[in-house]
Amino acid sequence: MAVETRYRLVSFDLDGTLVDTAGEIAEACNRALADFDVPPRPLQAVVASIGHGTRELMLQQLAQVLIAEPARAEQLRFERVFDRFQHHHARTSGTTGRPYAGCVEGLAALRDAGIACACVTNKEELFALQVLERTGLRDFFRVVIGGNTLAWKKPDRRVIDHVRERLGAPACATGHVGDSAIDVATSREAGVAAWAVPYGYNGGVPVAQSRPDRLFERLDHLARAVIDGELKPAPLRCDPALADD
Repeated sequence: MAVETRYRLVSFDLDGTLVDTAGEIAEACNRALADFDVPPRPLQAVVASIGHGTRELMLQQLAQVLIAEPARAEQLRFERVFDRFQHHHARTSGTTGRPYAGCVEGLAALRDAGIACACVTNKEELFALQVLERTGLRDFFRVVIGGNTLAWKKPDRRVIDHVRERLGAPACATGHVGDSAIDVATSREAGVAAWAVPYGYNGGVPVAQSRPDRLFERLDHLARAVIDGELKPAPLRCDPALADD
């Protein structure tokens, strides 16, 4: 079996990793609630719900509203509220979000070094593509997987398996980077390197508590470590006796 000497594939979470989208997600949430005369939710309350996808985010926000006002349960049926969220999110996605410092530089360096990049997010594919296109990041990614692209989403390992199979990269030569415990868990389940950035959302809990393999202050720092060989593929992940590859 050939020994992998460099990483071939890096997959990236989107919200809180590549782009700071909290403001535009909260804006869509609060526009939807305003359609039902519900006061806006605090930004930090919305941020704490980012990570599992927008459906789960709105379920959590609406649950908090109904805890305070249970008599409004009939008026605030979830599917009606979520339909309005989808309407507004289509209009806010990619409008105020900005790539984090070092994001563009890191993606460009990986591309120029011939390392494949994928975006793997629990945000619905339509909205993920809007964010990537409107922030000028779309062309860096050979594959974009949203929370509704496949039958599974993070932390299910099959999402990463699917991306690896499409791009021809073994687990030992693949790394995934995100801002949350969900991303670290996904990496662990898929048997790929688990990298993280500290500036994202993760429900207000430091992602370092999830014990990623490496924590990088910026994505260009990660890219340089990958390209320069500071980060070495793990041969054991390619051993058929220990992995599924």
